[in-house]
Amino acid sequence: MTQVIAAMSGVRDTPGYRIPKYAPVKSQSPGDQGHQRIVRIELARGEYRLGHERGPLVIDQQSEKNVVGCVQPDGELEDLPRFRRFGGDYTAFVEGWALYAEYLGKELGMFTDPYQWFGRLNDEQLRAMRLVVDTGLHAKGWTREQAIEFMKENTGLSEQNIVSEVDRYIAWPGQALAYKIGQMEISKLRAEAEAALGDRFDIRAFHDHLLEEGSLPLSMLAERMHAWIALQ
Repeated sequence: MTQVIAAMSGVRDTPGYRIPKYAPVKSQSPGDQGHQRIVRIELARGEYRLGHERGPLVIDQQSEKNVVGCVQPDGELEDLPRFRRFGGDYTAFVEGWALYAEYLGKELGMFTDPYQWFGRLNDEQLRAMRLVVDTGLHAKGWTREQAIEFMKENTGLSEQNIVSEVDRYIAWPGQALAYKIGQMEISKLRAEAEAALGDRFDIRAFHDHLLEEGSLPLSMLAERMHAWIALQ
């Protein structure tokens, strides 16, 4: 997986001064880097992000980078309306695709040992836990301390990472829910397509159509993919 990370376009180390308040792996807009989005990852500081977690997260962020890049001003989908090209992405689609793509890492043979697959399952647990913690904070009256303790008891993340996660959920209600909700919808659509098409199911064609119009609300995505299934 180290070789895979090193070969990925646009992957950069996170500067030391940013680590305490920076996501362990983060997709960064092009800025003065030209047309390329940058994925920042803590390559050398295991106390903040355990080594077995890095591979799945780089796949996640690289997948998100590629989808969002399609709708940026210099991206591929130049015919989209300006409001969609300039930051008009739907979190459930973009992050749902990124989480779904983490599983594709196994199908593609990118996880080369059990520890990397464990890292992916650990991240899957985190995304499911977000459903509980975000709801607890914003609908059930949880305190910040309750949320931190719950995550300490139910995840393998470092305390530094847990605190950063909880503070993010507090500041951004509902955003963390989108990851798992989006992934579940995309996985459901794939299962429906596989069941309906059988041997005619083409995973590449499915993914191409899924991403072809850029980021969409999940209801519109479902309509679009059901129409595609009917035409195959």
